Amino acid sequence: MEVKKIYTEDLQIAKALIQRDNMVTRKYFYQHCFPLFKSIFDNYYTDCTDYKEFIDEIYIVVLTPSKITGKCQMENYRGESSLASWIKTACLFYCYKKYELKQRMPVHKPLPHNTEEEDGEGAISDRKSDESLSNPIDFSDMNRADVETLLSLMSNVRYRNIIRLLYLEQKSHKETAEALGMSMDNYYNKRILAEKQFKQVCRKEARHA
Repeated sequence: MEVKKIYTEDLQIAKALIQRDNMVTRKYFYQHCFPLFKSIFDNYYTDCTDYKEFIDEIYIVVLTPSKITGKCQMENYRGESSLASWIKTACLFYCYKKYELKQRMPVHKPLPHNTEEEDGEGAISDRKSDESLSNPIDFSDMNRADVETLLSLMSNVRYRNIIRLLYLEQKSHKETAEALGMSMDNYYNKRILAEKQFKQVCRKEARHA
């Protein structure tokens, strides 16, 4: 009877990643696996602008708990293969689904930035649908000029546009996604990353003030 090899050390790493261990996340996910992510980014369709965005995207995909089960994808890892192989499979499946979705996506013309039109009931509903995963930004104590200055410091143009459309132009999630030619699933992931990057810029500027 064949005995399967169990990668016990990789199981411990996966457990630490699930528990959001910062040191393990940085060393394993962002350093050890970087060549793997770079190779996939260079050879497959990802809908990401750079390596860092792709790695952040995969991190969200495999470690964000499902709204239905409450478990993230990595909790399905059982150590029957190396963790790097499991992550590679998750990456390739992600790329395949993105490419498949791209083939089906209609081409949208950018929407005009009309600040006079108020969101309807459907917009209110979709704005709330992903609040459990996002980290909303409070602009109540900031004027528009200060916000624009902070936006200009964001390294990712797409993230910058998401924040501007969603928060400054008061577009709904659906309107923002359509204006940027993104699917809703992709938009929600990018929104989380955009909010994270904006808050990082805010913290950096606060330290320099």
